[in-house]
Parts: sequence; structure tokens; C-alpha cells
Amino acid sequence: MKIAGYQMQPVVGDVDANLAKIRAAAERAAAQGAALLIAPELALTGYGAADRFPDLATPAHGHVTDQLSEIAARHGIAIVAGFAEETPEATFNSAFFTDGNGQTAVYRKCNLYGPYERQWFAQEDRRQVLVTLGGIRLGFLICYDVEFPENVRQLAKGGADLVVVPTALPKGWSGDFIANQMIPVRAFENQVFVAYINHSGSDELFAYAGLSRIAAPDGKLLAEAPAEGEALIIADINPAAYAQSRAENTYLADLA
Repeated sequence: MKIAGYQMQPVVGDVDANLAKIRAAAERAAAQGAALLIAPELALTGYGAADRFPDLATPAHGHVTDQLSEIAARHGIAIVAGFAEETPEATFNSAFFTDGNGQTAVYRKCNLYGPYERQWFAQEDRRQVLVTLGGIRLGFLICYDVEFPENVRQLAKGGADLVVVPTALPKGWSGDFIANQMIPVRAFENQVFVAYINHSGSDELFAYAGLSRIAAPDGKLLAEAPAEGEALIIADINPAAYAQSRAENTYLADLA
């Protein structure tokens, strides 16, 4: 199965503009044979929306996510995109999955990063969200979540083949390390694919590292985006091709 990652520069505060950008990326990705398009963390609002989040937040099953499902159905491609989720109790930093055929899922970020995120979002308890697409088992995390090895390990033990990680990785030495070192290691130590898809450019509050990555179970990068600019990256997710890697690196089976 081919998947696509859209390294995106959202228009902060403009959900309609960001839906249009995702629509165009979905069309391009589907034309290249991708079955899944992944957009970044808070792609629909922009990560730097700050005090606009309460007004931009939308229910998990509302008019905004319905539009994502319509885009998915129109182009025959599943979509994952980050959004600010409105509930009666709180606002969550969430990711919405739709296959365009009625299957949907919502994952809420469980490890909030810094006072900025804690100001605007509630923290969810750690939980597994898994779906199956084209015979591939997908698990979801958001940004900082992937930096805790327990989160990826939990999904791997739950049967995930691919861990999907929309992110808003900031520019700087630590961002470079996470994208280029940590993401391949997370894939290798759990013998899973990891798709880590970031913002590009900057907004009024943050500058982003770019460096979106799709890593294989053997730790090699299947696709990578540059540090600057929007990009659409494509990779083939074929778990059977890594049977030898799993046979040689039996971390999950040997975990005490």
C-alpha cells in the first residue's frame, strides 16, 4: 500500500483554506497511487492559532470532518489530519481519520508539550486507537507522543503495522535529532513503519523544522521531505518485505 505525507504550511485560523490545501494534496497523492494521505498536527487550524482555538474547534463528527470525508470519498484516498476537537467538557488536540467509506476514528494527544499546549488543550489518557486500511493496521500518535517509547511500543504490541504521527516539530537542533535519529529508531525498536509528518515554514508564534519522514521497520528512511517548503512524500508500506528484519530483531517477542 502506498501512503503519502503532506508537509504543509497551514493558513493559521482559516479552516476553509486548509481544507482546500488538503483537497489539492489528496488529488495529487491519489494520482500517484497513494491509499492514505497524512497531514500535520492541527493542520486544519494551524498550530499557532493560540486564542483562536476555542472558536476554531469543531466536534469530531461535524461539518469540518464531514468535509474531510467528502474529500476522501471523492479522490478514493483515506485521510488523517490534525484538528482542534470540541467536546462539551474540553478542547483536545486531535487527529481525525476517514477512509471516505464510513470508517472514521479520532485520536487525542496524550502527552501535551509545554505550557502553550496545556493552556489550550485537555490531556487525554493514554489509549490505543487502531484501524485497518487495505490490510494494514494503523495506529495513531501526535507529535510529542512519539518521543515516549512506551506509546509506540503499546501500538506495536497491539498489532500496528504503521504508526501515523502528525506533528508540529519546531526548528532547531532537537528537532533535527528527533526527525533524523529518533523516528528511525522508533521504527526499528518496534519493527513497525512510522510516518512522521510535519509543518513547514512559520507562523506568528513558531518556526517549524519540516523534515517529514517515513521510516521502515529496519530503520531506513523510505521517504523524506526537506527542512524548508511544502512537500508531498510517498512511500510503499509492505510489511511482508521486512520479515527478515523482524526475524533478526525480536524485541516485541523478547520483552520481559
